[in-house]
Amino acid sequence: MVTTSRAERVSAAFVRITDTLVADYDVLGLLHALVEVSVDLLDAAAAGLLLADPHGELQVLASTSERSQLVEILQLRAGAGPCVECYQTGKSVAVEDIHSLNGKWPEFQTAALSQGFRSVHAVPMRVRGKTIGAMGLFGEHPGALTQEDYAIGQALADVATIGILQERTLRESALVNEQLQRALNSRVLIEQAKGVIAHTAGVNMEEAFRRLRDFSRANQKTLHDTALHVINRTLSL
Repeated sequence: MVTTSRAERVSAAFVRITDTLVADYDVLGLLHALVEVSVDLLDAAAAGLLLADPHGELQVLASTSERSQLVEILQLRAGAGPCVECYQTGKSVAVEDIHSLNGKWPEFQTAALSQGFRSVHAVPMRVRGKTIGAMGLFGEHPGALTQEDYAIGQALADVATIGILQERTLRESALVNEQLQRALNSRVLIEQAKGVIAHTAGVNMEEAFRRLRDFSRANQKTLHDTALHVINRTLSL
């Protein structure tokens, strides 16, 4: 039987995470890889991950078990818990013994204990001060993560966060390019429509544009659509 060292397992975990960062990669695939390797490396019983949507609302996007998913969902419903606080502050949160919360996060405490969890450690998904979510590592026994485990968990989360932010940037850039191209295409249509109006109405180009613009505003239509109707001769100005 071949055994591997901790260093080899950590290296393999990072390779698995980075291997998901290929062209057109699936964000959910990346997040599931993150929680799976974290559980394996950090001796956790389960892991769940909350990620903020474009509106800043947290959503459960990955988990290693139905138990951890349920606890994360109940945190969201209550609006409070270690992972929610971790996201809000951008700092790790440790609960070494869930029994000893002493009234803090009662909904989370009840849910976690009912699922057999006795400890939880939340790690922020952040890069350069920007926090986009949090990963919760659940244990079946009380206890703390070592500094080394925290460092590994944070490093894994950071790599995944970089990938997600890069994907969002590329998607937003593609959207901007699409909008710019549409604007350029619309400009061509508008110039053509101005020419049609100027020719058929016997007015100059400035007057033609004024008619085009005024009709669009009065009828709550875009200049693009109005120009298209003029060119297709379904609208006469």
